[in-house]
Amino acid sequence: MDEPLDRWAARRAKRLRPVGERKAVTLVPGAHGAHVHPDAPRLILEWDGYQWTTLATVADLAAARRFLNPQAADDALPTPPARSRMAAGTGRHRKPRADE
Repeated sequence: MDEPLDRWAARRAKRLRPVGERKAVTLVPGAHGAHVHPDAPRLILEWDGYQWTTLATVADLAAARRFLNPQAADDALPTPPARSRMAAGTGRHRKPRADE
């Protein structure tokens, strides 16, 4: 009951970390979450399929987030809703008005 090599390779490829994945690591001693030292410099690393390689250094957490997710920086400013949520409406959840 051996598994065919092509099926095994496809299953293994799904488990592996994708080449080109990036992450930011704080340059302070000790293991900490990203939020602990938001002003500390960060090292940007990229996975090359075998090891993490240095890609860049950035000044702080905000710069690291902009580097790792450039499209999210454009979407950071929320757009105002087209219509106020509290506007008068006829939805079934609305209370009937006295004038109706």
